[in-house]
Amino acid sequence: MNEEIDLTGDGGVIKTIIRHAKADADAPTTDNPIVDVHYEGVLAETGEVFDTTHEDNTVFSFEIGKGSVIKSWDIALRTMKVGEMAKITCKPEYAYGSAGSPPDIPPDATLIFEVELVACRPRKSSNLGSASEERARLEELKKQREIAAATKEEEKKKREEAKAAAAARIQAKLGSKKVQGKGKGKAK
Repeated sequence: MNEEIDLTGDGGVIKTIIRHAKADADAPTTDNPIVDVHYEGVLAETGEVFDTTHEDNTVFSFEIGKGSVIKSWDIALRTMKVGEMAKITCKPEYAYGSAGSPPDIPPDATLIFEVELVACRPRKSSNLGSASEERARLEELKKQREIAAATKEEEKKKREEAKAAAAARIQAKLGSKKVQGKGKGKAK
């Protein structure tokens, strides 16, 4: 089982690595504070998905340490490397607290996120080259996600075909046993 890491020392933010990054992978730094993530958030109490980037195959970008996301994300993403996927369990005081975030997140909700750090990069500069580079980078990320989604869909299709073939074989065996059993009665 994967090790749970208490990032805050009080059980408020627990990280469980699902997939490790390569050893030489980039990590967020003061020079590369902008992160791109792919995620799905669920309510711990019900397991209900309240937000995801999986449906529209997008990434969510933000700058670490600016308070633009819940506290647990600022804490957890600082510890991740590009390519890493982790489950982040966030107690209410590190998420939306007693106010919640209606209508999707009730007050005092513990949240569980599956987060993949897709990229980290420097703040945008104002030159035109960086804008076109950013577009190209986002286009490449979109292509990678589409390839991954297509591969996943193809694997699902193959599993379904294998299940159908196995069911057909079982049905054929059952059918042949019924036919064999019909002629075994005593003759008059």
